[in-house]
Amino acid sequence: MKLYNFNEIEETWQDWWRETGLFKVDEKNIKDKYYCLMMFPYPSAALHVGHGRNYIIGDVVARYNMMKGLNVLTPMGWDAFGLPAENAAIKNGIDPKKSTLSNINMMKAQLASWGVNYDWDREVTSCMPDYYKWTQWIFLKLYEKVLAYRKNAFVNWCSSCNTVLANEQVIDGACERCDTEVDQKRLEQWFFKITDYAQKLIDDLDKLDEWPDKVKTMQRNWIGRSEGVNIDFPVCHSEASPVPSEVEGKSPKDLNLTCFTTRVDTIYGCTYMVLAAEHPMIEELIADNPEKDKIMKFVQEVRSKSRIQRVQTDTEKRGIFTGRYVINQVNGRKIPLWIADYVLMEYGTGAVMAVPAHDQRDFEFAKKYDLPVEVVIDDPKDHLDAGKLTEAYENEGVLTASAQFDGMKNKDAMESIADYMEKEKIGERTIHFKLRDWLISRQRYWGAPIPMVYCDKCGIVPVPEEDLPVLLPEGVEFRPTGESPLKEASDFVKTTCPECGGNARREIDTMDTFVDSSWYYLRYISPKADDKPFEKADVNGWLPVDQYIGGVEHAILHLLYSRFITKVLSDMDYIGFDEPFKRLFTQGMIVKDGAKMSKSKGNVVDPAELIKKYGADTVRLYTLFLGPPEKDAEWSDRGVEGSFRFVKRAWNLLEVLGSAPEFEGNKEASLGLLRKMHQTIKKVTDDIEDSFHFNTAISAVMELVNYVYSGLNDNGKDCFSKKCMEEVVKNMTLLLAPFVPHIAEEMHKQTGGEKSVFEETWPSFNEDMLVEDIIVIPVQVNGKLRNTIEMARGIDEETVRETILADDKTKPWLEGKQIRKWIIIPDKLVNIVVQ
Repeated sequence: MKLYNFNEIEETWQDWWRETGLFKVDEKNIKDKYYCLMMFPYPSAALHVGHGRNYIIGDVVARYNMMKGLNVLTPMGWDAFGLPAENAAIKNGIDPKKSTLSNINMMKAQLASWGVNYDWDREVTSCMPDYYKWTQWIFLKLYEKVLAYRKNAFVNWCSSCNTVLANEQVIDGACERCDTEVDQKRLEQWFFKITDYAQKLIDDLDKLDEWPDKVKTMQRNWIGRSEGVNIDFPVCHSEASPVPSEVEGKSPKDLNLTCFTTRVDTIYGCTYMVLAAEHPMIEELIADNPEKDKIMKFVQEVRSKSRIQRVQTDTEKRGIFTGRYVINQVNGRKIPLWIADYVLMEYGTGAVMAVPAHDQRDFEFAKKYDLPVEVVIDDPKDHLDAGKLTEAYENEGVLTASAQFDGMKNKDAMESIADYMEKEKIGERTIHFKLRDWLISRQRYWGAPIPMVYCDKCGIVPVPEEDLPVLLPEGVEFRPTGESPLKEASDFVKTTCPECGGNARREIDTMDTFVDSSWYYLRYISPKADDKPFEKADVNGWLPVDQYIGGVEHAILHLLYSRFITKVLSDMDYIGFDEPFKRLFTQGMIVKDGAKMSKSKGNVVDPAELIKKYGADTVRLYTLFLGPPEKDAEWSDRGVEGSFRFVKRAWNLLEVLGSAPEFEGNKEASLGLLRKMHQTIKKVTDDIEDSFHFNTAISAVMELVNYVYSGLNDNGKDCFSKKCMEEVVKNMTLLLAPFVPHIAEEMHKQTGGEKSVFEETWPSFNEDMLVEDIIVIPVQVNGKLRNTIEMARGIDEETVRETILADDKTKPWLEGKQIRKWIIIPDKLVNIVVQ
């Protein structure tokens, strides 16, 4: 038998898979379909072994289901627009398009070297016009349904990336890409109205019973549904003012501040109101205040602070009085209106009714600025004195100083007070969401142009569908300046109005790359269609995706946006389903030296060097064997050596099989090996089907291989029959095929296979062969374990007694004693009661 030449084997089979189109699928044939999809990557740099986990896992799942007889669709493409690719181009001083396409070629070669295969006829690249034409079409469809709109708003600004960020792209107050602290900046931007779908996005999580609970919890928390009451507080000019005053021509009844609260039971204890520094009414509220410059200086200071700084519980609260008051309509009291740094605009309405006796942040603020503290929820066990409070009382209790609601338990009073407010028309029940609309404008070059134009006569006008795509101009200075580089591309900016034919200018911002990735799974079904983004009948046949695989870091951003776009397209009857991914698997990271692999940390492992030294199958096997794939795992170079030894050990079974003599062998030993094989088939099948625990599946095959070698005698002769050995080696090859496909193809061929191993049927197990004939029975004397004895399963009780009494290890515990009772639990336990 020839030596294990992994270079030759892997090159041969990679060429064969490509030439025969093993992974190609007809989208019209949806019989026994299985859509297996990996999240497509940013082509911003070479792949390292940490990236490989996602694609190798996906390849295993695809190959396994092919062997299960399913019609497997497994495509791949490139999330080629956006900051990762653009920043890589800037770093290397190369045009983004040239850089991106070069990286794509490199990454395709890397994937092929891993033995990771796709239906490459379906490849999509989001930066190419044949793709982003339809991204622009989706924008126009949202605009048509008033789900895309432009407004002036405070946005998250990353000074390092020189662009705005969606709320989801800000992590702990910093840019999720570069960790730069994010500022607040007022700009006119394009938004998608994802908030219109907030409730449906929460409700439909219940449909996703094959998603990880942690991902569904993350989405629920991000959307942040809260039930409460919107309360109107009329604005007063001064504390002595008998009625609300006019501001900039507004009548008194029009000038209200609306506050959302989930604690309407504390309304009678509201002693001041606080606005977020971003509240849109601040400037008109302080317009006639002689201190307005001082107030605005404070406001700007707060706006420049990160969210994380502002909400930290141990940070000293800061605020400033606006000079105005508002009326608490439940008791007619005028209370001061402040601006404070601990209130954020994205929560509720950006206006908070402060109840210092029952909210710790309000309490600290009130103490600092000498504002009233009034108890309205009393501790039923120990009466509270507002003057003696050292911290807010935030537990349940009984209402006090709350008019007709006095004496009620505060939880019970919530409904009664809400009823009263609605009756008096001073408030109404409502639901608020933490989720904010999706900000999609980016002040960067490398993105899909937003298909809108601005006409002095007609206003904002959409580009007609027949004029798509709006091409991204080339030869533009793409380095970020804080404004879109397209501003300087005069040939791009100057255009004609689609409505009046007059002079107009194009939108110069580009779209967030998450728009590109929110629908790519649809385009894979109809990648060549030039008159539509996808063929409805085909996507309805193949979608939702049967198995989606990717990192948990995309649990909020990508998955939430994809669900939103799917629901919009479903509501517009372009597709017949409203959730894109049926089953989701989120793999953990591979780390090295205790940290995520990163070039900046110097802990990247290059797969090319490992493949050159050990072969792709070894790299695949070790990547899968590291641990449960949903958890992070530490990379060990020494561990790769162990995987290489096993691959060679499996390969050498061909030589063992070839030299096995033509004789019956030891029937009992052969039966034991066959039983081990059936147990292994069940274990591997269960581990793949139930949990993707490839590490334990591989371990089970390793045990089977070891079992085979344990049956070899000193002369290298096999004690198993050759027929038994052939059956075991062939089935072991099938079990290994999804994990180490190259060597499996070669071993399958060497053992008589006439077609690809992936066109064979996945092995099945015999239930009767799973049960061991010989079992180990614990033997107790007076309830204490004294011995264990091997016995045949199902042996009768009389034989059990005789076997135990004859056993030399049991005899000493029974000598000189009288047996009073035998307690025999068949095939489980024996307890002998002696005196």
